[in-house]
Amino acid sequence: KELVAGTTLYLPIHVDGALFSVGDGHGVQGDGEVCVTAIETGLIGTFELHLREDMHLTWPMAETPTHVMTMAFDPDLDDCVVIALRSMIDLIVARTGITKAEAYALCSLAADLRITQVVNGNKGVHVMLDKSLLQKAQR
Repeated sequence: KELVAGTTLYLPIHVDGALFSVGDGHGVQGDGEVCVTAIETGLIGTFELHLREDMHLTWPMAETPTHVMTMAFDPDLDDCVVIALRSMIDLIVARTGITKAEAYALCSLAADLRITQVVNGNKGVHVMLDKSLLQKAQR
């Protein structure tokens, strides 16, 4: 829903020689996929892959044309919230130079915390923040 054309998706690599595949295209899905399926569809697109040795990710993150997004997946939804929120706080601190406490407050004021999915054993949460706020918060 949020990973639209022009989005950069950052994926952590946990093993040397990792491969990449894409599938399970959804034409329509609400936040918090709750049933067995969304509207499944074929996908046609172009993907550019770059190895970013300067980034050390534990969890996926993305940058859409308008927002930065952190993500977490875990069987415990509360753990997903903590992981995704901490990742967003770290992203804000890295890009703006503000303190963790200030970044935490900014998240409370302006970040959108959304349920990605609850359809299977792993739950998902994503946190979105308008990119314009990163420029306004810079020190």
